[in-house]
Amino acid sequence: MLGKSYLTKQASLLLEFARTTSDSRLSAKLISKAADLKSQADPLPDKDQGPKAPDVSPGKQTQS
Repeated sequence: MLGKSYLTKQASLLLEFARTTSDSRLSAKLISKAADLKSQADPLPDKDQGPKAPDVSPGKQTQS
């Protein structure tokens, strides 16, 4: 699954392209696609909610 930051960045890039083009039909399509990506990103959590790494004390090593 794509993350929120990725989808938001892609939407932002599409809006930049929409502003730079002189083709109004293309601009409208780009804006529409950016809105779709934004709506996909909105319900996603802001940060990675995956499993956390176990706590490790720095500098301590175990010997086998």
